[in-house]
Amino acid sequence: MPSVGEASARQLAGRCLCGSVRYAVADAFDYCLNCHCGNCRRTTGSAFKPFAGIARDALRLLEGEDQLLVFGEPDGHDAHCAKCGSLLFSVVRDGAFVHVALGTLQDDPTIRPTAHIFVGSKAPWFTIADDLPQYEGHVTAHDPASAQPRAGRAP
Repeated sequence: MPSVGEASARQLAGRCLCGSVRYAVADAFDYCLNCHCGNCRRTTGSAFKPFAGIARDALRLLEGEDQLLVFGEPDGHDAHCAKCGSLLFSVVRDGAFVHVALGTLQDDPTIRPTAHIFVGSKAPWFTIADDLPQYEGHVTAHDPASAQPRAGRAP
């Protein structure tokens, strides 16, 4: 059951490339980042994965649950459309949260990426050209000591 804030939040529509899988998610994301780790690059086929994090129960599959291709474990996996391969979301943090792939949203979320993470393993052929903070690894609000910005970038 969604929290009070999520229940009253505007709902965003999302879908895969072929339209077999559709979802709704509350426009009440807790954080939004660009991840440059090797796994995110491989699963998206891109230089990085822009994603927004929210409690898992704030995302509802509307269509195509039987079309999901799940790579990983029940409490930590990537969910792709089995027909077209689109990465829709990742289940993370022991199953409590989902990281929604921003490229699958049909509606414009109110949140925007606030930092680049795992730039220590970013694709060497990609140059980050914005002024967002860059972190060698992960950054979390719960553990400020994990925030190690790259030289020349302020958090």
